[in-house]
Amino acid sequence: MFLVDKLINVSDSCSVCPTVLHSLKYFFTGSSGVPNFPEYVSVGLVDDVQTDYYDSITQRAVPKQDWMEKVTGYLPNYWDRETQRCQNDQQVFKANIDIAKRRFNQTGGVHIVQVMYGCEWDDETGVTNGFNQHGYDGEDFVAFDLKTKTWIAPTPQAVITKHKWDGLPGRTEGLKNYLTQICVDWLKKYVNYGRSTLLRTELPSVSLLQKTPSSPVTCHASGFYPNKIMLFWRRDEEELHEDIDHGEILHNHDGTFQKSVDLDVSSVKPEDWGRYSCVFQLSGVEKDIVTKLDPKVMFSLALQFVWIVCGSYTLLTKS
Repeated sequence: MFLVDKLINVSDSCSVCPTVLHSLKYFFTGSSGVPNFPEYVSVGLVDDVQTDYYDSITQRAVPKQDWMEKVTGYLPNYWDRETQRCQNDQQVFKANIDIAKRRFNQTGGVHIVQVMYGCEWDDETGVTNGFNQHGYDGEDFVAFDLKTKTWIAPTPQAVITKHKWDGLPGRTEGLKNYLTQICVDWLKKYVNYGRSTLLRTELPSVSLLQKTPSSPVTCHASGFYPNKIMLFWRRDEEELHEDIDHGEILHNHDGTFQKSVDLDVSSVKPEDWGRYSCVFQLSGVEKDIVTKLDPKVMFSLALQFVWIVCGSYTLLTKS
C-alpha cells in the first residue's frame, strides 16, 4: 500500500542520516469493504516509534508510549482534543472515499484512502522539512510541494483536487505554517518527552547464516536502535554492490530493529571467503561491527543444517 511503501522508503533513506534528524509522521487510513477492519485508523510516530493510536471501533485516541502521558502537563485536554480531531477526520475520510470512487467510476469492492503528513527537524543544523501525501487504492493521488506551495497530481482523476486546493491560498498558507512551524514545535516537545527512549543507542547481535553450501550467506543484525544504520558486505576494504540483496529494516517487538543483507557466494572460491566481511555501522557510534566470512563456521552451519534435516527424516521413518 501507498503509506507502507513510503514509510519503508523513509526508513531506508535515513540509513545514512545523522541521529540528530528527528521526524514526526502521521498515517491516516480510511477504508470501505474491508471485513473485520476499522473503517478509519490513525497512527502517529516520532522517530519511527509509535506514539499514539485511534480507530473507528474504539473511538478514542490513546498514547502508545508512557512518556507521551507527559503532554498533558502542557495541555491537560490533549487526548480529548486528539480524539475529537480523529472523529472529525473519520467523517472526512468516509466522504473522500465516496468522492474517489466516483472519480474512478467505481461502485463496490475494497477501496482505501491514505494520508501521510508530518515534518523533519535536524537539531544540529536547524534545517526542517514538511510533507503531505495522499494515496488511493495503493497509488499516489496528490502530494503537496512545500517549496512551490502547490499540489502535484500524478493521475488525471486528481487534477480536480489539485486545482481546487491550489485555488485556496488561505488553506495553502495554513498548511505551510503547520508543516514548517507548528509540526516542528510539537516534534521538539515530543523528542524532549521521550529523550531516554528516542536518543538511546543499542548495538545489535550480528550473525552469518547459510542454509546450504550453495545458498547465499545472510548477514543478519538484530536489536539495534535507532534505525539509522548501514549494513553491507565488503571484499577486502571495498564495499560490494553486485550479487547483494538488501532486506528492509524491520521492527522487533521490543522497539529495536533488525535488517539483513545477502551475499551470493556461488562464484566465490572457498579460499577467497576470508576476504569478505559484513559491516554494521550505527550513526553516532565510531566503531564498526565487522564480521568475517569464516569458511569453517559457514561449513559447520551447512553440516548442522544437513544433520537436522537427516535427523528429522530418521525420526519420521522410525515413528
